[in-house]
This record gives sequence, structure tokens and C-alpha cells, in this order.
Amino acid sequence: MTYDRLVCANCAAPVAEGRCPVCRANRERLQQQGPLGGMSPVTLLALLAALIATLTMFAAYRTA
Repeated sequence: MTYDRLVCANCAAPVAEGRCPVCRANRERLQQQGPLGGMSPVTLLALLAALIATLTMFAAYRTA
């Protein structure tokens, strides 16, 4: 999940605004995770399966 949709339990403000120390700490943690850090494992597995299927289809097309 991206931090722009999270609401802080400490101050009830959006985490993206960083109004309190808890917001700022969570915002920094989420930014350090990178683009794939917010994705669920199911989404990552689905992307991997799609990549494998695409590569398999490409390989089959090249050999035919």
C-alpha cells in the first residue's frame, strides 16, 4: 500500500503529510522500500506468472 492513502492512528492525518513523528517515520520507511515494497505477495506472484507466460509464448513463437 502506498503511504498517500494511509491515515495515521496517532494523529488521524494522512501519513503523506507527516504531521507527527509517527507519520514521518512511517513515510520514510515506506519510501525506502522502493516501488515493489508496497505490493502484496499475491500481486508479485501474478506478475511473475505473467512474465513467465509471456517468455514461454515468445520462445514458442521463435521456434515455430
